Amino acid sequence: GSLNSHSTHHIAHVYLKYFAVYRYDDVKECELYIKDENGRNTGCRFQNVRIETEKAYFLVNGSSKDSLIQFYDEYIELYKIEILTPPLNVTVNCTGDSAGCIITWQAPLTSHVEKIKCFQYEISIQNKDEPKEEKKDLPVRVRNNRYEFQNYNEEKKYILKTRARGKNCLVSSTWGEWSEPIEFGQGKDHFPSVILFLIALGTISVTLLQYCLFKRYCNFKSIFSPIPQPRDKFNASTDEDIQVSFLLNSKLLTINHNRPKTRTGIQR
Repeated sequence: GSLNSHSTHHIAHVYLKYFAVYRYDDVKECELYIKDENGRNTGCRFQNVRIETEKAYFLVNGSSKDSLIQFYDEYIELYKIEILTPPLNVTVNCTGDSAGCIITWQAPLTSHVEKIKCFQYEISIQNKDEPKEEKKDLPVRVRNNRYEFQNYNEEKKYILKTRARGKNCLVSSTWGEWSEPIEFGQGKDHFPSVILFLIALGTISVTLLQYCLFKRYCNFKSIFSPIPQPRDKFNASTDEDIQVSFLLNSKLLTINHNRPKTRTGIQR
């Protein structure tokens, strides 16, 4: 259980000591002090306390270098200030059909109550992939240690927490501590999407690589194209020289053909 001090928060440099008297014959000093941001003792947490029906006597002594601190004492029923531990052995069994998921647990540990009907439970189930500002699922409250979650979707992943408080018994009516979060559900399978993305990325990369290589090859070919050699007018015969020679021979042949023939004779 825990106890907070409200009578000394306006006084600086106050050092408090807590004492608890059980059955008027068992005195125990505070085991774990609760401190504020200035390091002052403002509360106490007692562990492994045996809670019974009779009231316990609490005494708070304070000390200060500046002024006298008046003590504070009170008779308190311990079960009213007890902070319940989380429910035990929380399990989730999902079948995937219309029955949904079956959630079970056991009552929190107490030293004086063992009846299941003495507790009320609060179950919080949230969609893990849903943003926090959009989470509107209110916790569900039940009286037994079993709950059937009917809105189960195997393609989603859920986070489960549960806590307890007393109901109609000598158990604290304040909600206790939440259990450790439990995840269940398969969630979305992103593997196929990743594979498709990688395939598309690979195809685009190969296409770009081929384009770059082709462009580079074309540039390389244009840069290193053969350089034309100068014409050798003395040793090389070109088409133009052959054509001129052919024309000259043709003219010569024509001239010879048109020349008149002369007869030669011998006069006797």
